[in-house]
Amino acid sequence: MIGLMKAELEKEGISVEVVQVGDKVIRGCVDCRGCRTLGRCAISGDPVNECYEKLSSADGVILGSPVYYGGVAGTFKCFLDRLFFTGPDTRYKVGATVVSLRRTGGIAAFHQLNNYLNLAEMVIAPSQYWVIAFGMQQGEILQDAEGLQTIRKNARAMAWLLKMIDACKDSHPYPAETEVRARTNFIR
Repeated sequence: MIGLMKAELEKEGISVEVVQVGDKVIRGCVDCRGCRTLGRCAISGDPVNECYEKLSSADGVILGSPVYYGGVAGTFKCFLDRLFFTGPDTRYKVGATVVSLRRTGGIAAFHQLNNYLNLAEMVIAPSQYWVIAFGMQQGEILQDAEGLQTIRKNARAMAWLLKMIDACKDSHPYPAETEVRARTNFIR
């Protein structure tokens, strides 16, 4: 699915770099908050800090995962928790999510990925349906006509958003953050 998104974006003249983390050893966030003073994740030795730099300089991001036990793959979840908690500047960047699965759990995984984009204040590219494609063996999603169409439409919407934001950023700069973030804790 990421390859299909990449091909559609490249047709629109947008360069895409694919970063695969599912085959890496990535520890989960331990809430040490070292990133708040270091400006990067305090845990080193995996691709999180390298991808922090990539995400900071990118105009957009596509998050994609197969479904495992009704959710995002575990290694990818650890990666995303640390990457997004570190806090790269993603406000008003364009994001998209894609999910592949054999049978069920796609909506939960799709929403789980979109939570990262929403909380990072990103603009999420739309499509005609949830960007989910079905298949059990490698290549079987190519038989999911609706899934493929949804991916293509999502990629074209992402390309349009990226181009519109780029065309307007000088005349209509992003709104400045004017409020300190309020935090509520219900335990007193």
